[in-house]
Amino acid sequence: MVYPQQWQWAAAVVLLSQSMLVATSLWPRSSWLGANLVRLPAAAVQRGEVAITIDDGPDPQVTPQVMAILAQHGAHATFFCIGERAAAHPELCRKLLAAGHRIENHGAHHPILCSFSSPAAWRREILGGQHILHHITGMTPQFYRPVAGLRNPFLDPVLHACGLHLASWTRRGFDTRERDANKVLQRLTHQLAAGDILLLHDGNAARTTSGEALVVTVLPQLLAAIRGHGLSPVTLAHACKLP
Repeated sequence: MVYPQQWQWAAAVVLLSQSMLVATSLWPRSSWLGANLVRLPAAAVQRGEVAITIDDGPDPQVTPQVMAILAQHGAHATFFCIGERAAAHPELCRKLLAAGHRIENHGAHHPILCSFSSPAAWRREILGGQHILHHITGMTPQFYRPVAGLRNPFLDPVLHACGLHLASWTRRGFDTRERDANKVLQRLTHQLAAGDILLLHDGNAARTTSGEALVVTVLPQLLAAIRGHGLSPVTLAHACKLP
């Protein structure tokens, strides 16, 4: 016989487990759902490396400005590109690679509700991005970053099957909604250290009061701060010594 108290305890356990699963899915830097790169490997830390990652592009207005700033500072970055945007601006993707940057997979269509995806939906989104980016650049992305880092338990097996590494970040500037460049810079440089993975956006970037994309305003100061700490900005692939 099952008593009411037992049903109550069983329901509480189920509710608690589901709540923990949801919380984990909404915590981009968690490793509870599988391997998750939130900092560079120890060897990269010893070399004094940091990684600037730039999401949601390419953007025909903003990305060339970002490239120019990186070139002025002799720096390389990792661009997590959306497949459909890359397909709309393939030459811009090829220019990124020619300049020494790396293009990684940010999905084919950037669905906002990706954390509710089924295994089949994850495969379509990830493999769609892989196919588009490889077709444009001739290179196969090695890292994947879901929208806002959101995921669920179905993602890790799909990434493993695709030979991809999940990459999140050490800190982000929230530059898609914050219009104060100083606040964005402060978030990115607070306790800046070797091994950090920093997140900015060339696509969907918020604008300053003068209309400039936040990344364009913040990036020169961020690069100066990185150099001021004696650190070197490199791509994720370089830091992780991937081919």
